[in-house]
Amino acid sequence: MDRDRGHGGDIPPMIWIKEKDDLLRLGDPSQLRLITDEHLAALYPSILASFPAHIVIEPKEESKQVQHLGKWLDALLELETDRQSLLLGLGGGLTTDLTGFLASVYMRGLDFGLVPTSLLAMVDAALGGKTAMNHRLQKNFIGTIRHPKFIVFYLPFLDTLPCREWANGFAEIIKHACIRDAVMFHELEERSLRHYRRRQTAICELVQRNALIKAKIVQQDEFEKNERRLLNFGHTLAHALENQYEMMHGHAVSIGMHCACHISEQLTGFKQTDRVVKLLEKYGLPTYLEFDRKKAFGILKMDKKRERKDMNYVLLDKIGRARIQSLPLVTLEKFISNF
Repeated sequence: MDRDRGHGGDIPPMIWIKEKDDLLRLGDPSQLRLITDEHLAALYPSILASFPAHIVIEPKEESKQVQHLGKWLDALLELETDRQSLLLGLGGGLTTDLTGFLASVYMRGLDFGLVPTSLLAMVDAALGGKTAMNHRLQKNFIGTIRHPKFIVFYLPFLDTLPCREWANGFAEIIKHACIRDAVMFHELEERSLRHYRRRQTAICELVQRNALIKAKIVQQDEFEKNERRLLNFGHTLAHALENQYEMMHGHAVSIGMHCACHISEQLTGFKQTDRVVKLLEKYGLPTYLEFDRKKAFGILKMDKKRERKDMNYVLLDKIGRARIQSLPLVTLEKFISNF
């Protein structure tokens, strides 16, 4: 195992493993409680067999609805989970979100580790300490900030992902480039999704680069009072679309980024919308959707980023530099209606 000891504060160590069997060395086997999804359980039966104390969830957002919380807590009780146990979340963002939330509330808090298996989870969802469950159509409405004890990266998990799941992850990579790294944005323009799928060294370096971007931002602003809000670029509209239309997270974020670029044109003088849209489409992401504006805004206006009659919205000054701007809800509604 290779360990990057995090970057200070509460940022957990990132562990890079070369063999799946290294997962068995992450803790006392008698105390490990594996949480994974049905898809991964079918793909990797040997992993499931190695962790007899496990919970298998359906790989859909319904599993994160808060009304199912009691079911997951009961499952942990049935496994005789106690305060010495360590929850191990193996899966995509849905699994990592849920594992972290259960670990933060069960018996007032357990240690947990995360093994992200999707590109989106590796570059975003498993990082930063946010845990979550959904409430009605509000995405990640209930949650906590609790960092895992460690995050494990095993790149061969990506080999089983279909192309649309790779695109799903690249939405968050492009987001990071838009808000913080113009050089990475240019490199993404020069390369392609096919390039990263075929070259493990290239995708390894890209995952590490994005993990570092997010880790540094979280280190500066763990509880999202200022700098961390930049990570919400494209997410305000995305969360209003995601559950309503059962969209993949990255696909909804891509549309949200396109919308945010148009708002940026009018408020910050941003002039590079075409480059952003072209890059998103190059990596197989949608940039537009016909949707019910009124219904979407009804969900959006209750977003966690709202402060009374204003919404903290992330806009771009230029590629690589973003800002947080407070927008009156009435103004934001007009922008959404005209998108």
